[in-house]
Amino acid sequence: MRRVDHPLLSPSLGVQKTLSSFHYGHAGKGLKIYIQASLHAEELPGMLVAHHLRPLLEAAEAAGQVVSDIVLVPMANPIGLAQRVDHKPMGRFELDTSENFNRHYPDLAKAVFSTVRSQLGQDAQSNVRVVRQAMSAYLQAWTPKTELESLRRTLLLLSHDADVVLDLHCDCQGVMHFYTEETCWPQLEPVARLIGSRATLLAKASGNAPFDECLSGVWWKLADALKADGLDVPLPQGCCSTTIELRGEADVHDRWAQPDAQGIFSYLQYCGAIACSEKPVLPVALCAPTPLAGSETLYAPCPGVVVFNHEAGETVRKGELMVEIIDPIANTRTPLHAGVDGVFYAHIRDRYVTTGCELGKIAGSIPFRTGDLLGN
Repeated sequence: MRRVDHPLLSPSLGVQKTLSSFHYGHAGKGLKIYIQASLHAEELPGMLVAHHLRPLLEAAEAAGQVVSDIVLVPMANPIGLAQRVDHKPMGRFELDTSENFNRHYPDLAKAVFSTVRSQLGQDAQSNVRVVRQAMSAYLQAWTPKTELESLRRTLLLLSHDADVVLDLHCDCQGVMHFYTEETCWPQLEPVARLIGSRATLLAKASGNAPFDECLSGVWWKLADALKADGLDVPLPQGCCSTTIELRGEADVHDRWAQPDAQGIFSYLQYCGAIACSEKPVLPVALCAPTPLAGSETLYAPCPGVVVFNHEAGETVRKGELMVEIIDPIANTRTPLHAGVDGVFYAHIRDRYVTTGCELGKIAGSIPFRTGDLLGN
């Protein structure tokens, strides 16, 4: 194992934060797998999973079983991790800009299209190498102007040439669930099984340029752009990425993190990144994939105290009472009902809301939303 520390751009005199990456196997050998945790820095379950994953990787490396290039970033956001206001962690948005740490990544397809257009031929794997080299050159030439930009650039330099990217997050309160792009689902379906995903949400460009889609989207976007430009060249899905939501923010327990780490390790064995005598048997899927465009978000129509009528993970039917908002001054209860059938996969932790706040999400099977599909 090799540790590399990456200093970020200093935002002020006497201050410099560092991102640390851990490298297993050999760069350029076999598949490249990139795993990071807690890009939203208050989402801590991923850090504990990374803690449990490290000894598994170290033992596999010592046994000569790592036949790939595996990069683990167990804490992907030193900026957000240091942010606190009135004793409360503030790791989702950078305080200086109010930008979400998991949004606004560059459009790499747009950045490299003019470079790769004339270099691509009929060899699919050669085309993958050309695109990765162009992405590397673009990122190397990017001069970040802020600490946040330097974090984004560093994460992309570590991950842009990965075959598989696992971005470990969690919700406020929820069950294990899984976001990925439609083109990535065939390769990543085993991950969803091995970690026990209770809701799997698929999209093609969910909007606002999150980290995972920056890496997977470049491939299908380039393929579409080349086809639209009249070029008939093979370009596979060179990177399959996913955001894995490890239940809720308070679900930081060894009894969950250890099997979660084992599930990820089993996927590394299953996909051939780690050699094993017998490929792991995939468990039965706990859910069918559903479109992210079919996920209903419940919003508060008024302020008040929140009382949920269902637990996260329960299957609900359209029309069922989901939540009531209590106004103790007017002594009223405002009900909200499910607008779709599906799994109630996540909801907020707060129990007082103002008008317009998100309350919870139901994974419906019929798409009905358009535009940006991710929340703030």
